[in-house]
Amino acid sequence: RDRRAPMRAAAPADLHSDPPLPMTLPISFADVEAAAARLRGVAHRTPVMTSRTADALTGARLFFKCENLQRMGAFKFRGAYNALAQFTPAQRERGAIAYSSGNHAQAIALSARLLGMPAAIVMPRDAPPLKIAATRGYGAEVILYDRYTQDREALGRQLADERGMTLIPPYDHPHVMAGQGTAALELIEDAGSLDLLLVCVGGGGLISGCATAARHLLPGCRVVGVEPEAGNDVQQSLRRGEIVHIDVPKTIADGAQTQHAGSLTFPVIRALVDDVLTVTDAQLVRAMRFFMERMKLVVEPTGCLAAAAALEAVVPVKGRRVGVILSGGNIDAERYARLLLDAEP
Repeated sequence: RDRRAPMRAAAPADLHSDPPLPMTLPISFADVEAAAARLRGVAHRTPVMTSRTADALTGARLFFKCENLQRMGAFKFRGAYNALAQFTPAQRERGAIAYSSGNHAQAIALSARLLGMPAAIVMPRDAPPLKIAATRGYGAEVILYDRYTQDREALGRQLADERGMTLIPPYDHPHVMAGQGTAALELIEDAGSLDLLLVCVGGGGLISGCATAARHLLPGCRVVGVEPEAGNDVQQSLRRGEIVHIDVPKTIADGAQTQHAGSLTFPVIRALVDDVLTVTDAQLVRAMRFFMERMKLVVEPTGCLAAAAALEAVVPVKGRRVGVILSGGNIDAERYARLLLDAEP
């Protein structure tokens, strides 16, 4: 069976012909290995946790890679540091600029501070206050914009040109993608063989890096991405064989409010990812509650995407060894409590 065939086809396969895959992909396993070497001793080697309750609920053996316990609270530190660590002396002097809803912002800010360079971050006005405050706390300049009326990518490019800074996008960059892949590399090293790897999906940086690592280390492992139901641009793109653009999705998974996959991440997703599925906001909140009550972990809504797919039986996991990326834990206490209290019992 073609390993790129979706688990649950959304449309008959003959509706769209697959364009040929690129001869070479933007990143390789060697890039992930090189990123791991740069991150060694700098990034946390986050724990891989298990839960008998989760296993009993699903009938699977689940291995949770806890990137909510990473530096600055999310996997994004891996890609940001890997990218900034490869700056030339001239680039370091001018510094880095990025656009982000929060986690990439903090990752660039912290990485820049560690590497001794300035950083400026374009952030939406409605980003979680905790993430804005943390980004400023790491020493970066924060430039606010309206995500519903302004184009963050255009604004980022404009500011980069004006200031001579190097723009590091949140996912569509080979050094970022390779850095994110070290999460799966560590998970597989610690958990051993996996039948399935579930990965949260926003713009595709995490899953493209993780799929690159998983395909090399475990060729038989299926790789499945999980998006919020309201923002399934990557799922639509995978079905159609081309990048689909959507409006800014209304979802509590603020880290996955992307409008399209990247020109670099999408070819990797098409080549290496088996399927992309979706979960609802209600399912995300139930996963958040599970982690709080059963595993004593704070996981933000976006960070629960992959886990919710397993816990809610969106993807069949019974009898399988399943790796699950918990991508982040950056959520302020008030919003965290409100989401749990307002959820359906």
